[in-house]
Amino acid sequence: MGSGRGRSYGFWASARRTKPLNPGDGAAVRTNSGDGLVRRLGLFDLVLIGIGASIGAGIFVVTGTVAKDAGPAATISFILAGASCILNALCYAELASRFPAVVGGAYLYAYSAFNELTAFLVFSQLMLDYHIGAASIARSLASYVVSLLELFPHVKGHIPNWIGHGGAHFLGVFSINMLAPILLVLLTGVLCMGVGESSAVNSFMTVTKVVIVIIVIIAGAFKVDVDNWSPFAPNGFEAILTGATVVFFAYVGFDAVANSAEESKKPQRDLPIGIMGSLIVCIALYIGVCLVITGMVPYQLLGEEAPLATAFTAKGLKFVSILISVGAVAGLTTTLLVGLYVQSRLYLGLGRDGLLPQLFAKVHPKRHTPIHSQVWVGLVAGIMAGLFNVRVLSHVLSVGTLTGYSVVAACVVVLRFVEKTGNQAPFRWSSRGVQGVLCLVSVALCGFATGVIYRFNAQYYFLAIPISIAIAASAALYFRHDYDVASGFSCPGVPILPAVCIFFNIFLFAQLHMEGWIRFVVISF
Repeated sequence: MGSGRGRSYGFWASARRTKPLNPGDGAAVRTNSGDGLVRRLGLFDLVLIGIGASIGAGIFVVTGTVAKDAGPAATISFILAGASCILNALCYAELASRFPAVVGGAYLYAYSAFNELTAFLVFSQLMLDYHIGAASIARSLASYVVSLLELFPHVKGHIPNWIGHGGAHFLGVFSINMLAPILLVLLTGVLCMGVGESSAVNSFMTVTKVVIVIIVIIAGAFKVDVDNWSPFAPNGFEAILTGATVVFFAYVGFDAVANSAEESKKPQRDLPIGIMGSLIVCIALYIGVCLVITGMVPYQLLGEEAPLATAFTAKGLKFVSILISVGAVAGLTTTLLVGLYVQSRLYLGLGRDGLLPQLFAKVHPKRHTPIHSQVWVGLVAGIMAGLFNVRVLSHVLSVGTLTGYSVVAACVVVLRFVEKTGNQAPFRWSSRGVQGVLCLVSVALCGFATGVIYRFNAQYYFLAIPISIAIAASAALYFRHDYDVASGFSCPGVPILPAVCIFFNIFLFAQLHMEGWIRFVVISF
């Protein structure tokens, strides 16, 4: 009995410990063997990593999908979603500047602000998103590669579905795809060669797809008929807001820059600029594509699967469809490459902290890359992409992303808590510090309640209740606590801005499929 109590006490003592870090602590970047990652990424590399992670084939699809419902006002949807992501990016930028020397991203920030258990749960939610997402992107990339090859008349119709498009489904779960694992092996090999080599590949592919998007925007601009922008919002503001909840996920990826902290040449300066810069470029490109596509043809005529191709074909610009296919391949390649890169760095962080086997903490002495972690994430993605119809799991995606964003926003507030005496560290778990955390939890719960009320079309006056409670909790955070000024980049408007982030992120969480809610509960508890 005593032994059981001792083990239970030991578990909770370990789960509640935090990871104190001195900003810029160079000692934290070494593994037990003395081999660390190397700082080879400049500001331009970081911006391209963020763009590479955010803009995939979706820019050629989601713009038209949203415009079909919201009309030309889908542009407003992209602006609203982009503004929301900027708020989240400001939180990420502060923490990336505050802890610029160590990999880990949201996991690291949760470990420093809260405790080990919270950090591990954040990692679990994020990693499930990453694993399923990588497998799904790999299958999509394989399908686009085959579609590109089928542009040649001698190839079209001669490639079996099980090569790239995915074979027949077995038991609703299994579906053979031979090309997807091969592509994953190639990209994993590039990442194992070193961050310099993988960054060069990402830079080339990202620049290629950005140039293609710009060409698409310019070519389409000459075919715009302004009459197609009227009526601007045919289905009202509700369709605009619904569109914003959809396109929010099109911007996801800027947080990948934060996981490059240990390999950035000047992390404290470059990480915040890289996060914000990549997001602003993505917002501009999405808005440009949306304006062009809704101006070229009436929104009612946009296709569901390939809206851009439909628009350009209608205007006699079939050559642009080929560019779109090339851009989709480049976009999916960079999204997959950066996703695998981020996963390996997260595994490296947990291996160093002893939460995973020591194998994951090892860094190759010559390549200066976590090869074991990299091979592991490539292997998991390869098995899932080659054997399973991972699209049936798409309903549970984005849970980790929204959870991670919300925790990062909360970390900004908690790490800024300070007593009037200036004694910061003990205050986090003092009575007033706990009150602050409870206020953050209240904001999150109100965001979920508001999302559920909105989702199920309840009377709008019911929205006033959770919104009022969230405002009261935010006011308590503002008036009952003091906050220090962060070194380096400082997120403005603390604690109100992070509270708004948490509220909106969890509002979006409520819009996900119920399978996603169940997944969150199962993994968390």
